[in-house]
Amino acid sequence: MGHSLHARYGLKRVINASGRMSILGVSAPTDTVMEAMKQGGQKYVEIADLVDKSGDYIARLLGSEGAVVVNSASSGIALSVAAVVTGGDPRLSLRLHQEPVLKNEIIMLKGHNVQYGAPVETMVFLGGGRVVEAGYANEGRKEHIEQAICERTAAILYVKSHHTVQKNMISVEEAWEVAGRRGVPLIVDAAAEEDLLKYVQYSDLAIYSGSKAIEGPTSGIVAGKKKYVEWLKVQLHGIGRSMKVGKETTFGLLQALNEYQVKADSSELEKKALEGLQPLAEMPGVSVRIVQDEAGRAIFRGRIQIESSAAGVDAKTVNDGLREGEIAVYTRDYGVKQGYFDIDPRSLQGDDLQVIVSRISEIVGGKPNE
Repeated sequence: MGHSLHARYGLKRVINASGRMSILGVSAPTDTVMEAMKQGGQKYVEIADLVDKSGDYIARLLGSEGAVVVNSASSGIALSVAAVVTGGDPRLSLRLHQEPVLKNEIIMLKGHNVQYGAPVETMVFLGGGRVVEAGYANEGRKEHIEQAICERTAAILYVKSHHTVQKNMISVEEAWEVAGRRGVPLIVDAAAEEDLLKYVQYSDLAIYSGSKAIEGPTSGIVAGKKKYVEWLKVQLHGIGRSMKVGKETTFGLLQALNEYQVKADSSELEKKALEGLQPLAEMPGVSVRIVQDEAGRAIFRGRIQIESSAAGVDAKTVNDGLREGEIAVYTRDYGVKQGYFDIDPRSLQGDDLQVIVSRISEIVGGKPNE
């Protein structure tokens, strides 16, 4: 079914060696998750009731006071900002961007203002906030945040991600300490994080993707203190209306969360699978090693380093060739300028790894592309 469905619409087969990337559809939910979406989608339900009950269910799983399902971690940022900027005031929420708001500043470390497919600041502005950057690109300290707090401050936003600058940045625990001491709400964007219990303990609102680590349908979760979650729900009748979640998505996400609770850690198996890349190391100028995720998650990837003088091609050329082939192979390519790209094993299916090895051999070996 898979390939024929792609063929019907003129789509390429894609090998996802880049991890949980939105540009490729993030993750591939299990049959049981898709079945929950089918059953949930084919029956009617009172949506307001579903919003409340699904939120309560997720809050119990995460150990937070409240939660709400949103359509992505991105909308989670916008809606969380709208919640704190409006204070849950219904009129202000409905007239967001139309009425002036005095308390609309969102303090964020400069090294956290990243582009993840869209800029974080774009989502903050969409939510009616105004970004105030604190600190520097290579340094973010507690006092940088503290000195930026004033009577216009609505919240502090902390971004926990491999995209952000990692060196010389305070931890989420330290940001939480400042927020608590100064009585300012803290929003934590933990979109791709695997530890769902940690971030609700160090925030007023924590944002997760429902489709990355959890491997549910395209969705997001905002969990946290009851007061702020209720303020956020008010936004669902304002800007949140354009980000609404289908009933089938909610049921799929709940099923994926149930499965996530009992999911075995497969990182050792994934590490083992990457040994299939070793034959590439026999080619001149190509080396292969296993690296752990930058943000410290239990994710291991195969790093393919291309020494262009010996290989006759550089990493960017190889990476472009992989992506532009008849089968589109997407690697984790943040390091091509430094001469390497990574193979993320989590999303590989069937014979994907063998195809990757033979394609790289073709490109580096200069054999004509079949």
